[in-house]
Amino acid sequence: MDLKNYKSGTFSGQFGYRSFHPNALNAEWLVSQPELVTLLEEANIRLGALNAFSVIIPDVNTFLRMHMVKEATQSSRIEGTQTTMDEAVLEAKDIDPEKKDDWQEVQNYIEAMNHSIARLEKLPISTRLIRETHKILLKGVRGKNKMPGQFRTSQNWIGGATLKDARFVPPHYSLVPELMADLEKFLNNSNIHVPHLIRIGMAHYQFEAIHPFLDGNGRIGRLLITLYLVNQNILKEPTLYLSDFIEKNRSHYYHNLTAVSEKHDMVQWLKFFLVGITETANRAIDTFNKLLALRNTLENKTIMPLSRRIPNARALLTYLYKKPVVTVADVMHELNVTKQTANTLIEDFEKLKILHEQTGFKRNRIFVFDEYMNLFKK
Repeated sequence: MDLKNYKSGTFSGQFGYRSFHPNALNAEWLVSQPELVTLLEEANIRLGALNAFSVIIPDVNTFLRMHMVKEATQSSRIEGTQTTMDEAVLEAKDIDPEKKDDWQEVQNYIEAMNHSIARLEKLPISTRLIRETHKILLKGVRGKNKMPGQFRTSQNWIGGATLKDARFVPPHYSLVPELMADLEKFLNNSNIHVPHLIRIGMAHYQFEAIHPFLDGNGRIGRLLITLYLVNQNILKEPTLYLSDFIEKNRSHYYHNLTAVSEKHDMVQWLKFFLVGITETANRAIDTFNKLLALRNTLENKTIMPLSRRIPNARALLTYLYKKPVVTVADVMHELNVTKQTANTLIEDFEKLKILHEQTGFKRNRIFVFDEYMNLFKK
């Protein structure tokens, strides 16, 4: 079926409100619109360029944690948390108690991402994997009483104070298992020919329309995009996350999703989605290039005056790429050195302007690798 003839579903009356019933998605969809074809080609080219970094950088995993931290922070921010990237990389003991709940939501998201990506080695993208990931996401945080890891068994809604004034009401809960089973088949159906980015773009819309959980749908729906790209070997490593693009274009994001349900305009949503893929890939490529340039400068120029301490300095830099906000205790534990050696090394890094102390205290000091952190904040 041609995408220009796409029908998203129907609205049906319930007891005092109107809910949306998405049509089944598992079918072969044809892309005939020239503009959409062009955007698809451009997005694929940029993903290929981004994926090259996973091949040419032997220790690319060193940098992936910060990509995940950025995604977790931005995706959670869309849902109302206020945790910053600087806070997200701190240990629990270093977090202000008033900020602990938001911080834990971000940590759960990071754990959920790592779990789901690791599970792809044994599981396809499936309702089972989605539920496992959701359970981790809501563990011990807001939403912990909203059926973590289970599809909803009651009606939810988006916007408004009640069902009667809601902006959008997803399908009745009795339809969720059937709709999610269809979505799983669509994501894994090798007998239909649908371009991968078109397939996951449509699947993201469908997931959000179904809204299968009582809480956490947005975060799981965004994570689903990265999982699909990795699962299909479009990306060797999870280097692309759309939450930053979505957060910056939030009104357009919701407008385009709504237009699919109300006007069956899947083409416009896919245009927005593909532009998001291209722009996000370009930013990730730029970040990787700057990371490599920074690492080259630091390791081959900046730390060279440290002479005999260079081996420890290189080890500390490697640690800072994964955790750019540290304490003396962190350095002692990671490098297996004495407190005196850790203090001396940190003092060296302060003099070289690699680290700066952010608390102003004489005890419980926290040191930040600002130049590195700023690459992810732009």
